[in-house]
Amino acid sequence: MTKTVLITGAGSGFGALTARALARAGHTVYAAMRNTKGRNAGRVADARAYATEHGVDLRTVELDVLSQKSADAAVSTVLAEAGRLDVLIHNAGHMVTGPTEAFTPEELAAVHDTNVLGTQRVNRAALPHLRAQQKGLVVWVGSTSTRGGTPPYLAPYFAAKAAMDALAVSYAAELARFGIETSIVVPGAFTSGTNHFATGGHPAEQTVIGDYEARYAGLMDQVARRLADLAPADADVSLVADAIVTVVDTPHGSRPFRVHVDPANDGSEEVSVVADRIRSDFLTRIGLEDLLAPHARPRGA
Repeated sequence: MTKTVLITGAGSGFGALTARALARAGHTVYAAMRNTKGRNAGRVADARAYATEHGVDLRTVELDVLSQKSADAAVSTVLAEAGRLDVLIHNAGHMVTGPTEAFTPEELAAVHDTNVLGTQRVNRAALPHLRAQQKGLVVWVGSTSTRGGTPPYLAPYFAAKAAMDALAVSYAAELARFGIETSIVVPGAFTSGTNHFATGGHPAEQTVIGDYEARYAGLMDQVARRLADLAPADADVSLVADAIVTVVDTPHGSRPFRVHVDPANDGSEEVSVVADRIRSDFLTRIGLEDLLAPHARPRGA
């Protein structure tokens, strides 16, 4: 069944690949990105050309996750053009690298603003419509760093992704009685095929970086090399897009709560199996087992 999908951060990387894959699967896809008439105008043109070449329904929409007004406008555009919204995919994110001490609190807050608060803005724009139709799917693109291996110099990004995961888990229970399903797709470290590291930020202040460089010289290059060595030769970023398509195409009510796409196998899946089982067991123990799966209930029930 064709679904209308809105995916944030779809100008490049996982987002662009997923938007195209979902469109090829027959869905109406809104690839959301900011600055569609400026810096990302070329990406808008690329998406339009792709849609024409492949005969798919791939559209773009202006959406800056840092702005509630922008999120509201984007959802309104989708509803006005497509008449409905079935799937919301939280993919937008920003990575920063460097010694944790070197980042100011304001810089850490900025990472959370994009990776965590950005999802809340889009949820507040989209969820009223999903709740009204009492059916829908929210997909969160997380990170194995939430529960797996965590190399140094990525703490602000890791902390934000952990916060987003916690938000996703709570939302899952709170949306279940509205018939809205939740899936968390958890990519591992893909060292090629995305521009996370290339476009990542760094601390503005340089006062302590020299001290760390004296003890941890070339650390990020070392981490990148080792991660690349861990990944099998066929580890392609398209695996993440394929996993999301599979989740979207799975019948409502039977989608997996969490899906790992981790060629390097950093241990996240093993830990998550236990954590998600404990969540399920605890909700059952306190009489809220119905929150483990989506089911629309009569208003007031």
